[in-house]
Amino acid sequence: MPAREPAPPRQRQPELENDYARSPLLGYEAPAAPGLMRCIAHGFPTPLARWHFHDEYELHLITATSGKAFVGDWIGPFQPGHLVLCGPRLPHNWISMDVPEGGVAERDLVIQFAHGPIARAAEGIPELAEAMALLERSRNGIEFFGLSERALQHWHAVKASRGLQRLAAFCAYLSDLARCTDYRLLSGVRMQGEDDDAGADQVNTLVNRITRDFALPLSAAELAAELGMSESRFSRFFRRATGNTFTDFVNRIRVNRAGQLLMETDRQVTHICYEVGFNNVANFNRRFLEIKGITPSEFRRQADHRFGGSVHA
Repeated sequence: MPAREPAPPRQRQPELENDYARSPLLGYEAPAAPGLMRCIAHGFPTPLARWHFHDEYELHLITATSGKAFVGDWIGPFQPGHLVLCGPRLPHNWISMDVPEGGVAERDLVIQFAHGPIARAAEGIPELAEAMALLERSRNGIEFFGLSERALQHWHAVKASRGLQRLAAFCAYLSDLARCTDYRLLSGVRMQGEDDDAGADQVNTLVNRITRDFALPLSAAELAAELGMSESRFSRFFRRATGNTFTDFVNRIRVNRAGQLLMETDRQVTHICYEVGFNNVANFNRRFLEIKGITPSEFRRQADHRFGGSVHA
């Protein structure tokens, strides 16, 4: 019997996103189209939706589905109208939790742009100073409220134009963001992704698994063993990659899911506590208060005002 040929190397989207991976088949503009900025429109599921980073800024407008957003060390819910600016090398991912069978054709409208040209232009154009302040804040990730409808108009204006008109449309978008006062910084630390494909792939797998199985008993020791690491090495690896300890990360996932259930259902707080994976109510209340800043009962009372801004995009 002839020897079997070795299997070809597994092809996957690199975690450090480079130009060679930006195929129009995934939603990118054709290589000849972009100048300073490029527009991306993609649905879900897609190879683009994973824990990743790149050297450019990315401005995301979610137009469909809801789920969990990961920006640096921040974890929180998203829904249509979610508008976030991520700075260079800030790891991020949006995981939709309510995708219909067959997926959605459009979930995310993105504008990607580089730092260098804007920074060099700002040295001679004083009007760009407010944009530079905006870009500095974006290194923590910025969520904007109340701008989703205008953001949608801006994206389509940039997408439809070329040359100087495209630059003008992009600057109009940046101006609205720079002047917006209803925003919050997301990541507590300015995480910087490293060019380590294997490590990033492990993080992506872990994040997806924890997001999927958050209500099950999750052991750092078991996950460490699966990765061939000691528990102490796994703890350092996970903290460096996500900005959270393993326990804090799982608690954030569970608390955010509890928040969704408190907003969307009439289930009792005690029932929700066990449904999301906590094993006693006192611990659940304590962790919820630490992460959300209010108790579960108060969160439910304030649910109608929890997320500012329009949710229509």
